[in-house]
Amino acid sequence: MKAKMIHYSIHVLDLEASLAFYRHALGLDEVNRHAPEDGSWALVFLADESAGFQLELTWNKGRVEPYNSGGGDTHLAFSVPDIEAAHALHQEMGCIVYENKEMDLYFITDPDGGWLEILPEK
Repeated sequence: MKAKMIHYSIHVLDLEASLAFYRHALGLDEVNRHAPEDGSWALVFLADESAGFQLELTWNKGRVEPYNSGGGDTHLAFSVPDIEAAHALHQEMGCIVYENKEMDLYFITDPDGGWLEILPEK
């Protein structure tokens, strides 16, 4: 058997803030959404133009307690074509939480505190 990774789900408290963050910080756009008519939850799928992989934002109405995202060891990684430009944007956004200059990578956090690794394209 050969499986293909298609999406990774994270829970978010503020769906609109998360959508804005992922669009601005990483260029991810909404490609699909599932939600009941009563508005009690939503599954919003984000993707970039090149990857066959999606990020699923799971939102539940009324949730106010933060989700346990597993800490910095549990994270998604993104490669960027221009690491200096990405770093400048993320620095301006104030979302950089850790840098490893020797390895040419750094981490940012999303609105829910989830860690995202930023690497240069190779």
